[in-house]
Amino acid sequence: QKVFDEEKNSIGQHFSQLQENNFKAIAMIMFAQYVQGGTFGKAVKMAEDVTDLAKRCAAAARDNPDCLKPLDRIFLDTICREENLPRFTDCCAKKDPERNDCFLSLKNASRGFISPFERPNAEVACKNHSHFIYEVARRHPFLYAPTILSVAIRYDEMMKNCCGSAADPTHNLEELKEDGLRQEHTCGILKKFGERTLKALKLAQISQKFPKADFVTVNKLVMDIANMHKDCCRGDMLDCMHDREEILHYVCTNQEMLSSKIKKCCEKPLLQRSECIVNAENDDKPADLSPHIREFIKDKGICERFAQEKDKHLARFLYEYSRRHPEFSAQMLLRIGKGYEDLLTECCKTSAPDDCCSRGVGAVGLHTTYQWIQACDWLCTHSSCDNSSNYYKAQLIPVWKNFTKKMPQLTSAELIKFTKQMTTIGSKCCQLSQDKLLPCAEENLDLVLGEICRRHLTDPINAGVCHCCSSSYALRRPCMGKLEIDENYVPLSLTPGLFTFHEELCTIEEEKLQHKKMLINLIKYKPQITQEQLTSVTAAFTAMREQCCKEENREACFVKEVSLSTGTLDLS
Repeated sequence: QKVFDEEKNSIGQHFSQLQENNFKAIAMIMFAQYVQGGTFGKAVKMAEDVTDLAKRCAAAARDNPDCLKPLDRIFLDTICREENLPRFTDCCAKKDPERNDCFLSLKNASRGFISPFERPNAEVACKNHSHFIYEVARRHPFLYAPTILSVAIRYDEMMKNCCGSAADPTHNLEELKEDGLRQEHTCGILKKFGERTLKALKLAQISQKFPKADFVTVNKLVMDIANMHKDCCRGDMLDCMHDREEILHYVCTNQEMLSSKIKKCCEKPLLQRSECIVNAENDDKPADLSPHIREFIKDKGICERFAQEKDKHLARFLYEYSRRHPEFSAQMLLRIGKGYEDLLTECCKTSAPDDCCSRGVGAVGLHTTYQWIQACDWLCTHSSCDNSSNYYKAQLIPVWKNFTKKMPQLTSAELIKFTKQMTTIGSKCCQLSQDKLLPCAEENLDLVLGEICRRHLTDPINAGVCHCCSSSYALRRPCMGKLEIDENYVPLSLTPGLFTFHEELCTIEEEKLQHKKMLINLIKYKPQITQEQLTSVTAAFTAMREQCCKEENREACFVKEVSLSTGTLDLS
């Protein structure tokens, strides 16, 4: 069995399955993602070296020890043999698997780490598809290789139609950035909360998408997808791609028992199917699906089953609950599952577990009112959802105030970025129907919170954020929502440069930026500031700008007005 598994996962086997062009493209992606600062020529050379080895291993040299090495070792050995890569010296000195972990820790997805992608001239774009793959991969080091390859295919199609004209290969880069964040987010969940949490999340999502599928089928998909993410997050992009191909093959050959909504997806080329299926609508619930699952509360043998096969019993509960409630977010479903687990843990200790469960079931079902309202606290009020076109403007100051008070240690740029993401989510989700509002709101919010928690890991924010990011994935959003003012935060001092404005403020873009920075600094200076005081200061800021931008000496006017304003900023 071991020999069979080694051959199945060997570099030669992967070469045979993927064929030379796809294998070489995957190799290019891996080297560009690991060695982000390296040159295109170096990435090409390393990709060619590995592809040559794979070709030999696939042809006849299966007994060669190099052909039986794990794929990640082959790729990292290739990097470590290269000269003039001092950034990786410490990693190369480590043994596997610590070496791979070291390489992964050096991946940097921060904006500005590599200069923005520039549109190449038509001649370069049309001749060199590999260069596009290289440039995209090194800017998105956490993006799964199959995703990059599918974008590269769309890029190729665009180039065929547009070569010689004003084609813009950056057309899909924003989508790529979002995909990269989602994949980094999934890897963050796996790393921080473990495989059990990731499987529970995927179980909820798959049960919602394929409500007609039986538990055994859904559970198989959960296991396969979790294993795929383990390979992908570890950086094993060849295994990652192979895993994804097998999952897509299974889904599309069994679509009749899975979903009526994925037929068009399965007709697409292989590399485009995954994205299509993920974005497909949830299938319709079976007509005979009962609205309640009383057997998980009323059955006499429930405590015995819970004791004998705890995880399987909880998984069945989550499956049955999720397939009945497509209107809930996956995160809420996990909280309901946790509530059910806590209920059984408590009730099965008593002498009358049936009575205890019957009394406690109401606590598990609080999602219909309290949890739903709580989940939308940060984003949606009824008035803003009724008038979503005004959402961004109406909610901007409250969100800034709320967010800055919870995490005043973040920089102005970070606070602007995160609050903009949140208000954008609100304006997007509040346009949806009631049954789609909660999944949209909480699942997109979860992405923002995941990014904040990854930021916290590299540069700790405060104790409250640390607790929320570490304790429970399912409870992370409500935990963040309950955070109050950070009592250990030392407010900013009122220095002359804290509220400084110049004549550039008279341009619209600069006005927006300085307004945001002014509000953030104001909250950092006076954390107890009220909503009314913030609104008042905003009105004063607008009046100052209007007045000074009319003056001949704008700079002097701003200095004078700011001096007058800061003299009264006790805001008591």
